[in-house]
Amino acid sequence: MRKLNCTLFLCVGLTANLLAQTPAKPAPPADNFRIEGQIKGVKDTTCILAHYFGSGQYYADDTARVDGQGRMVFEGNKKLPGGLYLVVMPSKKYIELVLGDPHFSFVTDTADVIINMRVTGSPENEAFYAYQQELRRLGDEAQVINARKKLRQDATATALANKQMADLSKKARDYRTAFLAQHTNTFTANLLQASDEPEIPEPPKLANGKTDSTFAYRYYKAHFWDGFDFSDDRLVRTPILQRKLDRYLKELTIQTTDSLNKEADFVVGKAKANKEVLSYTIWYITSQYELPKVMGTDGVFVHMAEKYYLTGVMPVSDSSTITNIRQKVKVLKPLLVGKTFPAISVSDTLQRPINLSAMKGDYTVMFFYDPECGHCREAAPKFKTFADANKGKGINFVAVAVAKSPVEWKKFIREFKTYNWINGYDFTSRINYRDQFDVSTTPTVYVLDKDKKIIARRLPSEQVEDFIQFHKRQNATVAKKPESAKDAKASVKGK
Repeated sequence: MRKLNCTLFLCVGLTANLLAQTPAKPAPPADNFRIEGQIKGVKDTTCILAHYFGSGQYYADDTARVDGQGRMVFEGNKKLPGGLYLVVMPSKKYIELVLGDPHFSFVTDTADVIINMRVTGSPENEAFYAYQQELRRLGDEAQVINARKKLRQDATATALANKQMADLSKKARDYRTAFLAQHTNTFTANLLQASDEPEIPEPPKLANGKTDSTFAYRYYKAHFWDGFDFSDDRLVRTPILQRKLDRYLKELTIQTTDSLNKEADFVVGKAKANKEVLSYTIWYITSQYELPKVMGTDGVFVHMAEKYYLTGVMPVSDSSTITNIRQKVKVLKPLLVGKTFPAISVSDTLQRPINLSAMKGDYTVMFFYDPECGHCREAAPKFKTFADANKGKGINFVAVAVAKSPVEWKKFIREFKTYNWINGYDFTSRINYRDQFDVSTTPTVYVLDKDKKIIARRLPSEQVEDFIQFHKRQNATVAKKPESAKDAKASVKGK
């Protein structure tokens, strides 16, 4: 029995078997679906038939009332698109079914859903569970071997166990190869191949005789998508596509906007083999970087929006969605990491204009706050301590109040004694902070370098000091890097 956050059936720990059935009935029309099921151990309740949408998410397609013997029927006057579906029980435990055959039946038992599964009328699900059943048998053998090895902890027993495990691994590989050859036109085979991990060969030797330490990573990444059939839209309704997108972009790609944009375009290029796969790929990548977990990578959202949404490559029926995307791009683009912070027309308490570009210092912290905002009031004492401790050390602290009146602003300054800050306010009431500086929530923090280029945006208040210290160390490391051989020679000649 598996929980909804379990991995797909493809890992060795999962298993299968098949059980018997209901009497044959005339097949319903091909454009309908009818799935008769019986789950022993579940009764007098309701189960849901759903399909995967991404990893860990599912969308309900039908519900069925379960009788006292665990019997249920899912049916509808439409053809369900192919994919990996789930029958979800009230406990949130579930069984998986491959949909392609619209009319079939199954019987299983909650004592062991996979071992006790029997399917009738669906060659796809027979193959799907037969594969898992064999994995279970091999897994059980492996457990026996390991148990014997633990009982007899000597060299002879260890050597024997290692040989038996090697033989078992070969048996599993041979079974998989034969299974794929026998089921070449099934979705189950597509699922297996889509989930494949590249098998990395021995790394080559470099000219100096040493092993190429980067070979495994480069080979793995270059062959990561080899088994994935981008032309098969059924893979959208599985957890596999999202998981592979996450791994490729978040683990195998350098987390900089330029690198991510390049790899996103690469994957989108492959996804053009199928409209549905293409739409999901563009949508998912774009959604991940609208509010990214890695600071400074929201440039990926701007790139995806401009290249695919605003050009019509990604069709969107709702015009308001495109309008919102266009507006968000307009706001974000000038405020991305690496851009020079836009001029801001605010004044100090004596109504003298504040000129950011004229400020000297290695860093400028821009703190947009609302004097009545609870989070801002929590952050203010911490920022004051930080600003006071770094007075005269090359860090400017510019606090811009988005208050509705200067009275609230000045009250805040007095209350938190922020006299060492550069306190700014828009006396003209012309600034739209949301549209001009992406201040949709407060506090909003930017960190600028000595040239007033953005090096961090929307940074949590409590992380500002650590970020600046990290940035200083990073710059110091770059400055201490040894000269290249070419530069060193030039330096010697100059002397």
